[in-house]
Amino acid sequence: MKIKKYLASLLAVMTLSMAFTACNKSDEPEVLSDNSNDIVHDAPETSPEVAGISDVEVPQEEEFEPAYTAQAGQAYLAIVGSQWEVQYWGNDTQSGYMLAYDAGIADIKGDGSYTVSVNANTKGFRNAMTGDSNGTYTPEGINFLAVMIPDGETLYPDAIITVDSILVDGNEIELTNKNYTSSEDGKETRANIYNTWVNNPPKDARTPDGALYDEDGDALKICNEYSAQIINEEDFGTWSKVEVHFTITGANHTSTPVSTENNDNENDEADEE
Repeated sequence: MKIKKYLASLLAVMTLSMAFTACNKSDEPEVLSDNSNDIVHDAPETSPEVAGISDVEVPQEEEFEPAYTAQAGQAYLAIVGSQWEVQYWGNDTQSGYMLAYDAGIADIKGDGSYTVSVNANTKGFRNAMTGDSNGTYTPEGINFLAVMIPDGETLYPDAIITVDSILVDGNEIELTNKNYTSSEDGKETRANIYNTWVNNPPKDARTPDGALYDEDGDALKICNEYSAQIINEEDFGTWSKVEVHFTITGANHTSTPVSTENNDNENDEADEE
């Protein structure tokens, strides 16, 4: 991907309001379109050159950790570091990038508690980033973070994701606001954790407290408690493993997800009924 494309993407980002504006109960807030997927997928290929997992040359007699893809009805942790080339979008191809190795996937089986994660402390990640499984490459900062469920809007249309805790290298960080549940494309369910491309929750945001807007579209007082940014970016100075523990409600009595028998790195902790 050319640097010119990156500069164009960066310019697009700069035109958006990057500062989070809380919902105002007296004035209807501006609700921006959540196009964060389009922006972060246009991240530049920096040095060392970013290659897809399928393009990485694996030394003979060396085995890497499995690289995981989230299937329909499974949750994964979407993440973009400040270097941009460090990303995970739920798959083990070029658009998924190197954090697919040893990624923690949660098989959603109804209401309950689950965990998703990414891990940069793997042979696969190090080899992909440096060309050497024993090389050194430490992710820094955060540009985007969210819990995602492919086809979640079809399989669990009433599901609400509540982020309970976030651990960075084993250390729990502060949650500064409450998260809401929504969808950027009408298909994939998401719970934004750090998304600077969204100033206010959308009108159709789902929360445990109910609607955030009244029938006229005006923000209710409770809207002030919800945000697309519920963490401090300072807590992501450098990191290797990020874990998100969350609870799902409203997912019972819905469609059955497709088989996920080929994906055995499930970190779910759901309570089976």
